[in-house]
Order: sequence, then C-alpha cells, then structure tokens
Amino acid sequence: MEKPSKEELKKKLSAIEYAVTQENATERPFTGKYDDFYQEGIYVDVVSGEPLFSSTDKYDAGCGWPAFTKPIEKQGIKENEDVSLGMRRVEVRSKEADSHLGHVFTDGPQEQGGLRYCINAAALRFIPVQELEKEGYGEYRSLFE
Repeated sequence: MEKPSKEELKKKLSAIEYAVTQENATERPFTGKYDDFYQEGIYVDVVSGEPLFSSTDKYDAGCGWPAFTKPIEKQGIKENEDVSLGMRRVEVRSKEADSHLGHVFTDGPQEQGGLRYCINAAALRFIPVQELEKEGYGEYRSLFE
C-alpha cells in the first residue's frame, strides 16, 4: 500500500480524521461516532482500510473512546513509546498507513488479557458484518461464526 499524499488525504478525510491520523491529535472523549456503538463488524483504518479491530473484542471501558481488548492481528499494528504530556504511554499506530490510532493501557479486563486499546473513532471506519464480503473483507466473516 502506498500512502496517499497530504493533499489527497486532506481531500479524503474530515478535519478531525486528518488531525487524529496524521497529526497525532485526540478527539474529545464521548464525541466519537463509535464510542457507544455495538454493531457486529470490523473496524478498519480510515486512511488505508487495513483491518484493525473486531466488534467481538470491543467493550465499554467508560473512557469516552472505543475500547478493545486486542487487535484482529497483533502484527497489524505498531506500538511506540509516547512520553508526551509528561507521562509514559504506549501509542498505537496502523502498520501500513502509519496512522495514529490511540493508546494501549494495562487496565483492561483481566480475563481477556488485561489490555485496553483506547482508540480514536476518527481513525476508524466500520464495516458491518453483512457487508464484509462486498467490501473485500470476507476472510474476517469467521470472527462472527
């Protein structure tokens, strides 16, 4: 995948999608379209379409952003140390497009591994389970069977 130019991305993405994915911004809590959203399907990178998270791993962490216990494929994301804001955090980025997605914390549900992937809704596009094949993500249908 070749990442589109900044000009192409500014045309394709909304202002908040661009700010989050390209400038490491964070949307305000409880404002993202996927915070209180529980349809079955997968979440892909809004820039590249690379599959990131499944609704089967989404939960309400009460943090104001979509929260997941794990990515669909661990190798599909990159994790970087983030020491901005005067604290140590682990930033989560998409592997192909290098989009900023959010952060991962160790305060998630212990019975599911203990991780909380706290992800900006603006970095995601949702593909409903009934549209997986049509959108080219048919291989992920098995996550819902």
